[in-house]
Amino acid sequence: MGGKKFWRRERDSNPRGLLHPNGFQDRRNRPLCHLSGRKITIFLLFSNKKLALSPNCFKKRIFTALPVFCCQENKEENIGMKDSRTAVVILNWNGKAFLEKFLPAVVKHSPGFARVIVADNASTDDSISFLKENYPDVEVIALEKNFGYAGGYNAALRRVEADFYVLLNSDIEVSANWIPPVIRLMEKDPSVAACQPKILDHEQRAIFEYAGASGGYLDKFGYPFCRGRLFSVMETDEEQYDEDAEVFWASGACMFIRADAFHAAGGFDERFFAHMEEIDLCWRLKNKGYRIMACPESVVYHVGGGTLPKSNPRKTFLNFRNSLWLISKNLPSRYFYLFIFFRLALDEMAAAKFLFSGQFRDFLAVYKAHFAFIWKWRSMRRESKYLPAKLPSRLYKRSIALDFFLGRKKYFYQLKKKHFVLN
Repeated sequence: MGGKKFWRRERDSNPRGLLHPNGFQDRRNRPLCHLSGRKITIFLLFSNKKLALSPNCFKKRIFTALPVFCCQENKEENIGMKDSRTAVVILNWNGKAFLEKFLPAVVKHSPGFARVIVADNASTDDSISFLKENYPDVEVIALEKNFGYAGGYNAALRRVEADFYVLLNSDIEVSANWIPPVIRLMEKDPSVAACQPKILDHEQRAIFEYAGASGGYLDKFGYPFCRGRLFSVMETDEEQYDEDAEVFWASGACMFIRADAFHAAGGFDERFFAHMEEIDLCWRLKNKGYRIMACPESVVYHVGGGTLPKSNPRKTFLNFRNSLWLISKNLPSRYFYLFIFFRLALDEMAAAKFLFSGQFRDFLAVYKAHFAFIWKWRSMRRESKYLPAKLPSRLYKRSIALDFFLGRKKYFYQLKKKHFVLN
């Protein structure tokens, strides 16, 4: 391991100048180690003395010197994150079984600068007593009733002081080093308001999970999809989406968000109750000039359907209604009326598919969602009269439904970059 290649680092990975091009520096930029020709000179800490060693001799003494260097390096690399207050907030509703299974990993893999909080939506399954008995160091916020996802997080986060919130579903298994890469990304770029990790399926761990995959997108008619998931087709993770990328929305299953941006935007819209409220929030943040990112270096595993099963008429209603509310609130007026006409026509096709598949309750849920949209759309348009004239960045300018069902585009990589808004 001797020689310059072992010691040298790229300058981009060392923004604070910890490592000298030819060796190490201390925090006052004094060299600790210098490599020159056949000699390695070590400047002893807290001393003006120096020690010159041959490479062979240096290898024998490496284990006495290296811990000092590693300690300096790690301390400096994490200094920014230690200064950032991060709160991991798990919203729980009758999820004691998930807490028993997944909370140990959250506690184990959350670094010292991140505190773990469980906000309980008036559970009746003794979740709170379980937490107090087994995890006394985990903070508990007991809400007086079930506010749903949107209202529950709004109520809980008003009581949490932090620089960054990590909104985490109770049915997610986190992995080692899941927090630092995302916090580093967001600290480096203040324009990033929200970010998500790579989300894989808990049971089939090489498959992207439905609720977010490797970053979320939206088409012009309000249909969401992801890098790694179009409708019900989930791709195998072959590291094809492992680069950091700007996306349209970050998954509410595991969302990192700046606390000040969250509160300035008004938090989640509680009328949504559950499903797609994170897309609405991300769209409002984009309208304020922020960006949304995906950071696949961080990986979590999601069970999915922990609150409502993946096939459920209530979930069908919420998804269709909230999607229509989403574009009513956020789509610029010059596009809204034409887009909503085609969107309702596409919903008719989806309803027919439910009917012919024997899913009669889901068929009715689509029309129930349409009535809820008709009742609210005018007031929602009035609330959002000051919208940017342009379409938001990373919106898909085509219909993902038509591309999927008629164009036979089953995978995200088949979509052309020119069909996304890139302003």
